[in-house]
Amino acid sequence: MNSPKVVTIGLGYIGLPTSALIANNQIAVHGVDISQHVVDTINAGKIHIVEPDLDEAVANAVKEGYLIASTKPVSADVYLVVVPTPFKGNHEPDISYVQAATEGIIPLLKEGDLYIIESTSPVGTTEKMMQLIFSKRPELEGKIYLAYCPERVLPGNVMYELVHNDRVIGGVNEESTQKAISFYSQFVKGELHATNARTAEMCKLTENSSRDVQIAFANELSLICDKAGINVWELIHLANKHPRVNILQPGCGVGGHCIAVDPYFITSEYPLESRIIGQAREVNNHKSFWCAEKIKEAKKEFKLKYSREPKIALMGLAFKPNIDDLRESPAKYIVQRVLQEANDEEYFIVEPNIHEHNIFKLTDYNDAVEKADIIAILVSHNQFKNIEFHENQVILDFCGATN
Repeated sequence: MNSPKVVTIGLGYIGLPTSALIANNQIAVHGVDISQHVVDTINAGKIHIVEPDLDEAVANAVKEGYLIASTKPVSADVYLVVVPTPFKGNHEPDISYVQAATEGIIPLLKEGDLYIIESTSPVGTTEKMMQLIFSKRPELEGKIYLAYCPERVLPGNVMYELVHNDRVIGGVNEESTQKAISFYSQFVKGELHATNARTAEMCKLTENSSRDVQIAFANELSLICDKAGINVWELIHLANKHPRVNILQPGCGVGGHCIAVDPYFITSEYPLESRIIGQAREVNNHKSFWCAEKIKEAKKEFKLKYSREPKIALMGLAFKPNIDDLRESPAKYIVQRVLQEANDEEYFIVEPNIHEHNIFKLTDYNDAVEKADIIAILVSHNQFKNIEFHENQVILDFCGATN
């Protein structure tokens, strides 16, 4: 193994692809994860997550000796923190993983080292970690570089976007910014935009909050159109013919580890100022509840009309089309909510992108469509777009798959 130049802490959906990319540029990487299973999998040249082209990148990096995984960090020149930032309490961001990762490397830091946080973080986190480092190692003050650089990649296209997307890089001072830029320039082809740490932290939160607000507008329109007897898909299609209008498509809520999460990092810190952002979160959460209620109503109406329990297909569990990622998925929430009030109806739960689920028994989508009386489309997977429905089936399309 080449002596490590980079330590990455966190080998998940972003940490592993980033580690593999750096290692494939012939920079020695020592990846750290708390899971022994993850470490063993990577050291065998295999992967524990689904992402196109990642398997090849990891296999090659391990074979060439540029990537090794471990549960403990070692001394290096660059430290990348790529750990989760979950919630605690009432949607308050929890930076304890970032802090634990930082504390783990404090004894290893030396003059000239570069420390970068990539984890989505509340504004001021990089400065907080700097204070933590200098409180324990005061002799390093002014002698190491600290920066924040958020990822902005799309699941399913991570390996391409890590290279080609622009990056926003903010140091705690100008020297740190430039040091981080020269590091990323070794493997990123997109433009590298210099700023300060606080702006870089806010930039990541702003990008995802902006998407959340725009989706909330579309979801709110869908609720209004349902009451007004208007096809929301046709309405948006026509409104978007205006040269300066670009309304997104409604769905059954908002999921994923970014758009459904990051706005809370702003609203928890600035509750009085972030009213539109907070309201958008409420609208998008309510849409999932509304979809579940619509399925329950359809169930009651069917029973009244035919004097029997319906067979119901719930189509999709992922948080967006054509991926296997179920994190923060509104579709999963809807399925859980509907099943909580299940009686004697038969349910077919469909997710073509995964083979099995630890809670739900999955059904092939063709079987589900053939047998179901009510079909609720929760995710616009490609497989659902050309389905031929039977005449008497009740179709609840919450994501425009049939439009």
